[in-house]
Amino acid sequence: MISKKVISVILGGGAGTRLYPLTAARSKPAVPIAGKYRLVDIPISNCINSNINRMFVLTQYNSASLNKHIKNTYQFSGFSNGFVDILAAEQTPDSPGWFQGTADAVRQSLKHIQKEDFEYVLILSGDQLYQMDFAFMLKNHQDTGADITIATIPVGEKDATEFGILKSNHENKITSFIEKPAIEKLPDWVSHTGEEMTQQGRNYLASMGIYIFNKKVLFNLLETENKDSTDFGKEIIPDSINHYKVFSYQYEGYWTDIGNIHSFFEANLSLTLDLPHFNLFDNNKMVYTRARMLPPAKISGTTIHQTIVAEGTIIHAAKISNSVIGIRSRIGKGSIIISSYIIGNDFYETIEEINNNDRRIPKLGIGDNCELVNVIVDKDCRIGNNVIIKGGSHLENADHPLFSIKEGIIVIKKGAIINDGFQMNA
Repeated sequence: MISKKVISVILGGGAGTRLYPLTAARSKPAVPIAGKYRLVDIPISNCINSNINRMFVLTQYNSASLNKHIKNTYQFSGFSNGFVDILAAEQTPDSPGWFQGTADAVRQSLKHIQKEDFEYVLILSGDQLYQMDFAFMLKNHQDTGADITIATIPVGEKDATEFGILKSNHENKITSFIEKPAIEKLPDWVSHTGEEMTQQGRNYLASMGIYIFNKKVLFNLLETENKDSTDFGKEIIPDSINHYKVFSYQYEGYWTDIGNIHSFFEANLSLTLDLPHFNLFDNNKMVYTRARMLPPAKISGTTIHQTIVAEGTIIHAAKISNSVIGIRSRIGKGSIIISSYIIGNDFYETIEEINNNDRRIPKLGIGDNCELVNVIVDKDCRIGNNVIIKGGSHLENADHPLFSIKEGIIVIKKGAIINDGFQMNA
């Protein structure tokens, strides 16, 4: 079985500044998604569903919560050789610096990875939302005799300027690469993407940041030929096209890069659609995460429409629509939540803690008679009664000790305390 010959390397990403403030105290792959998961669960689950069970996760920035999540979640049977190991950036006599980019991160980790028995290395990003069976990509890699295979997705003219664009011939062999081309250059970068994709205007092959390398090729590139290159997309891949057999594997399913607050927000709210692009309810494409022993959700007197509600929630709201309500959330009476992501809480307050409120602060969660629209509420926030917070395109980007505004979306920072009567509805 080809999957037994594969090692997966999942990149933990950089500082994640475009996802701030969600990345103020956690790495990008540790950002909660869909009410109960974390972003890193997506590539790990895709690997498990593809019968790939040997994975390394490379971490560096704000990695404590990510490390804890992986340690508490992914434990394979003692009769299996499966593992999800964390390789944190480390300073050694040979590598005195931190990870300088995607390629440098893998290069510095080779001494640990090479101890395993494998023929292929599958390199993945830790901050993308998609469901892919890598077995088909691996078979295509073998069948074409490729040295490197790059997963590509057809995109239209509007999106092409935001990606690395590849051009392939009739055999799907990649012949050239350009990083974020200007729109006037796009006519020269059209590829044959198939009749259906062409009818949709998706004529350009964008790199998904998913690669398969033959073991010898990867080691040779990182340790000999490109030993000073730090990035796969900008340096290793463009240089390899002229020296190796580099093929495109075209993927046509749902895929989004969680690169900023807007894409994160849209990806979460799209899960509430009747037929979401990313299907959490497919038994063959399960998303795995930490098994928490939480009680079922308790809802009283609430009208709910197109909303995901995670376990452990206590809801007395008047109305919730087009929203995601995360684990252990508490929402008070009369409150209205529209087009928002309430990430949830790490703990419950006890009755004693609520009654002995020496600091005179709001209870954990969202109080009574509140109205939240176009808002992300990070974990462990305390929002008092009669609070109105409405995001929208009329708001300018801003950063405040309690919240940030990004493209009209208001992000309440982790652990923020917002007192009774606060209003943001200008």
